[in-house]
Amino acid sequence: MAEASLPVLMYHGIHADAHSRGRYEPVYSVAPQTFSAQLDWLLAQGYRSVLLDELRSYDTRGGKRVVITFDDGDVSNIEVALPLLLERGLVAEFFVTSDFIGSDGMLAPTDVRALSQAGMGVQSHGRSHRYLEDLEPGDLDEELSSSKRVLEQATGKAVDALALPGGRGGERERLLAQRLGYRYLLNSEPGPNRGWCGDSYLQRLAVTRGLGMKEFAGMVTWSGIGPRIARMRYHALRLPKRMLGNRRYEQLRARVFGS
Repeated sequence: MAEASLPVLMYHGIHADAHSRGRYEPVYSVAPQTFSAQLDWLLAQGYRSVLLDELRSYDTRGGKRVVITFDDGDVSNIEVALPLLLERGLVAEFFVTSDFIGSDGMLAPTDVRALSQAGMGVQSHGRSHRYLEDLEPGDLDEELSSSKRVLEQATGKAVDALALPGGRGGERERLLAQRLGYRYLLNSEPGPNRGWCGDSYLQRLAVTRGLGMKEFAGMVTWSGIGPRIARMRYHALRLPKRMLGNRRYEQLRARVFGS
């Protein structure tokens, strides 16, 4: 399937500040009022949120579609994000790291089921959040298969989408994930998904704490210079990640951002 543009938004936690429940992250924790304003803007512009399974079906309602996603499984996903979504009749896909379930600041098993019962998608973000491209073949298989199994047991529904932790992975990860039954694969490369086909990675648009409404609008519509800068930055960072390795790069990032 192909379409002119399909924005896929990537959120993490929704936190007012560092004292909010959950795991606050200075770059990716979006304030609740900002998240609300972004949802209202989407609706005002005629966007309709869809789950991934709707991308393959013919839709007579037409209009502009957007996929809203959350990574990791922060408790704010159900305590803050879910009510705001439901108030507006919107849906989202929640990519949960299965080993994080029940941990401090993260979703409990009952929360995972509640998200699914509320009409949201619950999908995989790996078992341990290790970067998939760093894993040996056996570990990679276990990382993806066990996460899928745990989440399917928690929701009673099929888990057929995978968001790569840190966006790290390529062809090897894509082929194995598809063999294990994942139909939708998402990375972290910024892009509008023009001409997307079901076998390729879906690009995503990272929504960060400091993103203004004008920049948010430009990103969703893939217009102006902002999206191009984001894409250039993404590709520029691939070199230091390769040179340092994922572990050393993340250690450097943590020192810079204090997280």
